[in-house]
Amino acid sequence: MAGSAGKWIVVAVATLLSGLALAFGGASKVNADPAASLPRGAESATVARLQQRLPSGRLAPALIVYSRAGALTGEDREAITGDAERLASLAVGRTVPPPVFSPKEDVALLTVPLPGSLPLSRLGAAVDGIRAEARQGLPAGARAEVTGAAGFRADLASVFDGANITLLAVTASVVALLLLVTYRSPWLWLVPLGVVGVADQVAAKIVAILTRTTGLTVDDSTLGITSVLVFGAGTNYALLLIARYREQLRMHEDRHVAMAAAVRSAAPAILASSATVTLALGTLVFALSPGSRGIGLAGAVGIVTAVAYALLVLPAALVLFGRGLFWPFAPRTGQADPSRTGLWARVGGAVSRRPLVMAVFSVIVLAVLALGAVGVRSGLSETEQFRDRVEAITGQETLSRAFPAGSVQPVTVVSRESAAAQVRAAAMVPGVERVTPGERGAGWARADAVLTAEPGSEESFATIRAMRAAVHAVPEAGAAVGGSEASDLDERDAATRDQKLIIPLVLAVVLVVLLLLLRSVVASAALVLTVIASFAASFGAGWFAFRHIFGFPALDLGVPLLSFLFLVALGIDYNIFLTTRAKEETAEHGTRQGIVTALAVTGGVITSAGILLAAVFSVLAVLPLITLTQIGVIVGFGVLLDTLLVRSVLVPAIVTLLGDRFWWPGGLSRGRPAVHPGVRQADAART
Repeated sequence: MAGSAGKWIVVAVATLLSGLALAFGGASKVNADPAASLPRGAESATVARLQQRLPSGRLAPALIVYSRAGALTGEDREAITGDAERLASLAVGRTVPPPVFSPKEDVALLTVPLPGSLPLSRLGAAVDGIRAEARQGLPAGARAEVTGAAGFRADLASVFDGANITLLAVTASVVALLLLVTYRSPWLWLVPLGVVGVADQVAAKIVAILTRTTGLTVDDSTLGITSVLVFGAGTNYALLLIARYREQLRMHEDRHVAMAAAVRSAAPAILASSATVTLALGTLVFALSPGSRGIGLAGAVGIVTAVAYALLVLPAALVLFGRGLFWPFAPRTGQADPSRTGLWARVGGAVSRRPLVMAVFSVIVLAVLALGAVGVRSGLSETEQFRDRVEAITGQETLSRAFPAGSVQPVTVVSRESAAAQVRAAAMVPGVERVTPGERGAGWARADAVLTAEPGSEESFATIRAMRAAVHAVPEAGAAVGGSEASDLDERDAATRDQKLIIPLVLAVVLVVLLLLLRSVVASAALVLTVIASFAASFGAGWFAFRHIFGFPALDLGVPLLSFLFLVALGIDYNIFLTTRAKEETAEHGTRQGIVTALAVTGGVITSAGILLAAVFSVLAVLPLITLTQIGVIVGFGVLLDTLLVRSVLVPAIVTLLGDRFWWPGGLSRGRPAVHPGVRQADAART
């Protein structure tokens, strides 16, 4: 009776708290500061903040690019002049500078300065108006495209418009389909899907509150990744809990007793798994990239919310409906567990008979896949970020083809006004074509430097480093070098630094959690090595696919770190589920039989969880950024590889080869007396 009342109380409290979060959580606050998206402590971020003290730093220019094959005609020039007069009403100061023509006179650039403080919705409307005005009355054969800071911001907002709703719908549909296939029940799948779906929305509201109270910076891609984490991890925890619940229903008549036993047996693995992912995401607070920090904090909130709903709300929701929830395959008390003699029992037996062959085969497969990473390139330019060819990108490409390298987006040098002349002279290092003085204000001066090297090249980055060293040497100038090209350099350096720091921290977190859970140095080290090998193989296969199938020019800078974190932290889950069960079975049946039995009873649920998690990450491809597609492909493939090869073949083979030494220095490493076959058969029948 107490258990019956308790489940209703839990469900009622969860419903109330969830309703309050959904009703009053509000929307996420977006940080409009341009420096907020740059690495912490980066010189380009300093320049972005100093520029805000100058008149142009408070602007978001819309660049109208007019072009015609051959050369612009006199009629084209008249239309451009007319546009400049009409668009002056939208410009700051009601003035539009005269158009600039390319050396071949086939492209013209008209700059419309818009207020940088415009809300995104009004900025998008302004850009739409500029595009409509520029095309209206344009002579046939001429083309007008709007790019620049305003164009890119408007197009980014446009491609994400409704994308997160689409992501949520597709994710929920994928999860529903896979749960339906897994359980083959017309209604069981509704319970975990409903609980995880509510957890996802509650997590989004908690993140929204944090953006308004703690300064947490998020964007649409961060929210999309958080949603995928909640659905993927939350459903995995639900699958493990329901599998244990089904086991216990075969041993206990009372479903409340069965659920209590299921929670006791599943909770350690689920808590260890969620702690690993949460702590791994938490290491991103040490990242210089604000995007990575945002993903780390928002993702950690999502995982904590998912595990809370999985261990507190889901058990209460499941016992509300009794055994009929599993219809037409409802477990009966005293029924034998079919998994102990099923497919995964046969796989475990095959691996245990030839462990060395299976281990060598697995390592060869992983090594061959890892070779695909040879020649990997990282760093996407601003025009390579989108999967769709938005107008801001095509306009920027038209500019780059028509004007000399470096002149479209010059390097910005900001210094104290009193030292402006000395700084301009110092900035003329080899590789700089010219430095022209710019505006002044609030005691600061700006200069624009045009580089001779192609943007994004090593020569360009070397020139920027030389410029920084030279202007820093000017005494009492407070000089800094920024701009688009300098920002790319700072982001690349920050990504390299973050990888060197965060990757070892993630591995340390995983190792510590495994040591605390398994109390075995050998087991923990072996499992960490397997997830590293799995990531290397997935990374290699992913890069091969990006180059030869997707046609992507490079990996985004944040992809290696984020895909490593997600794959290692989530991939270790399946090893945790397997080895914690193996530890239980080893205490009674010995290491060799223990790992076979563990694989037999967890194989189905872990395979279902892995396929589901891979499918959920692949859903990131519905979002418009190449970065998210790359993360989804690497992590999705890696989870499948980890589920079907590493966890199913390599880990059991390693455990079998090492025997009791796998558990060293724990008590199981000293061995256990063999169990008589008759006793084992009786035990299996009783189970």
